[in-house]
Amino acid sequence: MYYQLTWKILPGMKGMSCSEFHATPTNTPNNDQGVAFECLTEAECAELLLKLEAHFGAQRFSNNASAFETVKTYVLERMARK
Repeated sequence: MYYQLTWKILPGMKGMSCSEFHATPTNTPNNDQGVAFECLTEAECAELLLKLEAHFGAQRFSNNASAFETVKTYVLERMARK
């Protein structure tokens, strides 16, 4: 099943942070304007969301575009290794 990933990018004292990752099932994955990925089960999807929160929770970014591209690259590279 394909999922479309969303998250919040929030400003902070030390830069932008990414949090509140969510995945919505989709029949039309969109990697041009978002981040789509495939998981075999809901449990696998939930595990990825937890890993995203842990990985990006402490990171800070200089702007929204940098945060978005970093998350997108991380997810797409992770899915390519499966």
